[in-house]
Amino acid sequence: MSALLPLAGAGAAAGAALLGYATLEARWYRLRRLVLPGALRRPGATLRLLHVSDVHLAHGQDHRVRFLRSLAELEADLTVITGDLLGDVDIEDVAVDAVAQLTGPGRPGLFVLGSNDLYGPLPKSPHRYLTHRRLPIHGTPLDFDRLVERLDGAGYTTVRNRAVAVATRAGDVAVGGIDDPHLEETVVPAADTLTPDAAGLGDGLLNLGLVHAPYLRALDTLSDAGHDLLLAGHTHGGQVRIPGVGAVVANCDLPLDRARGESRYRDRWLHVSPGLGHSKYTPFRVACRPEATLLELRG
Repeated sequence: MSALLPLAGAGAAAGAALLGYATLEARWYRLRRLVLPGALRRPGATLRLLHVSDVHLAHGQDHRVRFLRSLAELEADLTVITGDLLGDVDIEDVAVDAVAQLTGPGRPGLFVLGSNDLYGPLPKSPHRYLTHRRLPIHGTPLDFDRLVERLDGAGYTTVRNRAVAVATRAGDVAVGGIDDPHLEETVVPAADTLTPDAAGLGDGLLNLGLVHAPYLRALDTLSDAGHDLLLAGHTHGGQVRIPGVGAVVANCDLPLDRARGESRYRDRWLHVSPGLGHSKYTPFRVACRPEATLLELRG
């Protein structure tokens, strides 16, 4: 028995070291730059799109606010936030102030909601998370109406089960957005309500489909609506990834090899953001740094 004590001590030390690293990685923010050829409908055109997701902003996270504000220096034509901006109660104003500088003249913003923009976080069982088990239990209701009002004042259009058109300095963009399908009460709308024609823009520079959680039924609907680039978040890139293997969970029915970054889905581009944050009850990441992405879209 005494011979096992050194092994147990070494295991405990290794576990503590891993947990310490995972906590530090959760603050190791980065900007990734990607080029997506063929995403635009006009040959030779370029549009730079800043994709931010899963900020999960909580009180005391000044480090995340500073990183968000640093993104204002990028010469983006469009800023898109694919949900879960909020991560705490009474954080709506702080969160909007953190992303307010990411829009401006010729640089509009778009927002689709995630479940955490409606309800505050709750502690979750790791078993429930890893088995994708969803229970109809919500945390404290958040002030979503105030969030949308403040985002509107900061230059963001919230797209909820509808199609809209936005003008950027690079050209006009048709947008279809779906409420978070991770919420059991969400009904994915018919594809014909999300088309560029429904947005009043039949011949724009880009047809853009947005949803927080990339469930296949939502991606299929946006594809059927004619969108050439699909953006989502929700997965946190797996949050815990095994080097050489990848994500062990996507928290939806998206294949694990598409849980982070760019891929092709039904002959169009799909980009799933690894996100910038995490639930305040699980403040760690492993082999999955928090990330914002600057997408250079080309015709």
